[in-house]
Amino acid sequence: MQDGRPMRLYCFPHAGAGIAAFGRWSHGTGPGIRTEPVLLPGREARRREPRITSVRPLLVDLLRRHGRPPDGRYVLYGHSLGGLVAYTVARAVHRAGLPEPALVAVGACPPPDRDPFPDGLADDRLPELLTGLGTRLPRTTPHSSVWQRTVLGVLRDDLCLARAMRRGADAPLSVPLLVVSGRDDPLAGPEVMAGWARWGTDRVVQRTLPGDHFFVRGPELPRLMGRACRVMGRAACAARPAVEGTVQRGSR
Repeated sequence: MQDGRPMRLYCFPHAGAGIAAFGRWSHGTGPGIRTEPVLLPGREARRREPRITSVRPLLVDLLRRHGRPPDGRYVLYGHSLGGLVAYTVARAVHRAGLPEPALVAVGACPPPDRDPFPDGLADDRLPELLTGLGTRLPRTTPHSSVWQRTVLGVLRDDLCLARAMRRGADAPLSVPLLVVSGRDDPLAGPEVMAGWARWGTDRVVQRTLPGDHFFVRGPELPRLMGRACRVMGRAACAARPAVEGTVQRGSR
């Protein structure tokens, strides 16, 4: 960035996942970006911690582990479930009067008023759903103890958290919003993602990338997010002298 400070990019993963999908983003986003994947409880290095299924404990956990948000030089990206987390965090920051993100980006996530599973999802339907979305299932059967312990429980609780965040969605975002969809995503394709236009009062930009629901694994998304972060960083640098000049003139 022009003032030498990197733009922080906080990344929230999809349901049932840790932060492995963001493992190469520190290189894929390019210069001037500090990628910070956010690991929720109950998975990977935090697998022994209780999983979160409601909004308030989620916000408490994020504040405890990551502290107060930095001054406007940060961006939130959330994929699938993570898109709802990014929205929820941005709204909480706004209500608390804390520094808001320069940009919120959501990918593969239907808007808050469109629940893809309004009646819940039975456990025996999860393997079929995941396969259809592009998930590579483990060789163990869906009824094995490994599946029950490492996949099914996390997914079930993440779906509960998603429903809680959708119920808590209270207003559109007041910051720029980037909406990203996978061209072949059967759950949250471009037409579904277009519904996010109702959830932003600032500029809303929609982009479509190659891939299915898990296009987060490809190289196109980190490149897109890197460009978006640099654009927002340059805009912040350009606005600062005008603001500082106004303050100085007013103080005389």
